[in-house]
Amino acid sequence: MTKTNRKPPGERTVMGFDFGTKSIGIAIGQELTGSASSLKAVKAQDGIPNWEHIALQVNEWQPDLMVVGLPLNMDGTPQEVTFKAKKFANRLHNHYGIPVHTQDERLTTADAKARLFASGGYKNLGKGNVDNMSAVIILESFFASSYGE
Repeated sequence: MTKTNRKPPGERTVMGFDFGTKSIGIAIGQELTGSASSLKAVKAQDGIPNWEHIALQVNEWQPDLMVVGLPLNMDGTPQEVTFKAKKFANRLHNHYGIPVHTQDERLTTADAKARLFASGGYKNLGKGNVDNMSAVIILESFFASSYGE
């Protein structure tokens, strides 16, 4: 799928990904409102997702842009999974021809767990829920950094 009539910055639908080697959280957001909602996490084997499951989400939501969380050490240096996340971002771009950005995702998992716990206690802390909420936070952080909020 290649999109030809792209929307201008500020009006785009953006799909966010929390990359993991076993599970990849997905969220969808709108630049206009700066808000995001979680979609369904996709299982992965050593960071390789079932591309058909990703394609279902991409085809349904028709994003104009994709954002992949970039896992970094607290001092900003890369770690082993950083390179796998970049490879995933490149593969997304190659599969769909949609621009892909990366976004620093330090502390998103802790933030995601805190938000989920606050809204539903321990029962809300399943792996897929955490990955999806992390994807939401990655998108919100991308929107905030893009518009200087």
